Amino acid sequence: MITARDDRRRTFETVPPGIDAQTWWGRAWVAALEERAHDPARLARGRTYAAEGHVDAVTITPGRIVAYVRGGRPRPYRTELSLGVLTDAEWDEVLEGVAADPAVLGALLEREVPRSLAGSVLPGVGEPAPRCSCPDTGRGPCKHAAALCHRAARLLDEDPFVVLLLRGRGERELLDDLARRSAAHAAREQPDAAPDFPGVSAREAVARTVLPPLPAPPAVPAAVGLPPACPADPVAPDPLALDQLAADAAVRALTLLTTGDDPTAGLSLWQDAVRLASAHPTAGLTGTARSLYRDLARATGRTTTELARAAAAWRQGGLAALTVLDEPWDPPAGPFDRARPILLAAGLGSFRPERNRLTASGRQLRLGREGLWYAYESRSGDEDWWPTPAPASPDPLGVLRP
Repeated sequence: MITARDDRRRTFETVPPGIDAQTWWGRAWVAALEERAHDPARLARGRTYAAEGHVDAVTITPGRIVAYVRGGRPRPYRTELSLGVLTDAEWDEVLEGVAADPAVLGALLEREVPRSLAGSVLPGVGEPAPRCSCPDTGRGPCKHAAALCHRAARLLDEDPFVVLLLRGRGERELLDDLARRSAAHAAREQPDAAPDFPGVSAREAVARTVLPPLPAPPAVPAAVGLPPACPADPVAPDPLALDQLAADAAVRALTLLTTGDDPTAGLSLWQDAVRLASAHPTAGLTGTARSLYRDLARATGRTTTELARAAAAWRQGGLAALTVLDEPWDPPAGPFDRARPILLAAGLGSFRPERNRLTASGRQLRLGREGLWYAYESRSGDEDWWPTPAPASPDPLGVLRP
């Protein structure tokens, strides 16, 4: 279930194609920023930045649009556009007006901003207010803020609930509130109208039928047992392969019993091979395990070293950790801004940011899409990064100091 808090933060990894706003409300958004500009050249440069894809993932919360915008320096600039958030009383007035007018409500549900809401939700005097970490000290918005404004306008084109979120309310809570208000308006207009469909009373609908209790399920074992020993027979299947299959089947069965999830559901051939290999740490591999690694690597077209590294990642955090190993990505604004000062204050040195990675001498942190940090290590001066045994954590210090 999406809560109100969850509904009030949205991150857009990609922005709809195109530069110029297509709707009247998107164009009004851009015009509001341009009215504050004192240098048309900076606005034109910002539009070019937007067209060339300089704006990374866009994060929207009540009152703020934040993104990293890449300029002429290696480190992107943290750029923000801010608006005022409506008070509860102002929201009550807006939503009552929407619920009372079916045409306005219908337009909003069709993903359009009704013109009657323009004065309430679109930028007013002095909005949106830009802020950027770039060295530009001129008056008015810088080119990075202009670029973010153009990309935000395309988001507003596609989903007008974005501008409503900027004013303080998420889509889910707005729709729930409007549904309640619309029902109240309908009830006031037809207080004695009977429903035109057959029904039953609520008491009858929820009445329970007495059934005998189900027997108690057997207790779930704490761990899987050992598979039976298979005698060696030249004409029988490989006993070591049967042992591997039996052990893996037992692990999957225990996972199903305890979580209800099949650990192999949706896995690719490579991901399933990594899962199987992860049950055998590379340190002190037995002859049987070494043979398993060779077979799995050969079947997936990888080397045993690649498989060992991936298995270490799987032990670190399953499929999510393997994804962090294989796929660098550009995170939304915020996590690095919070993590780097924490690491520096803890005496761990200055970490260099690159995409979703923070790197210092011999240490690296990688941020997963679910918001967890994963620790990696390598020899000093060596870029051969390996996952550490520390489990993932939302605290960057937690994975470096398990």
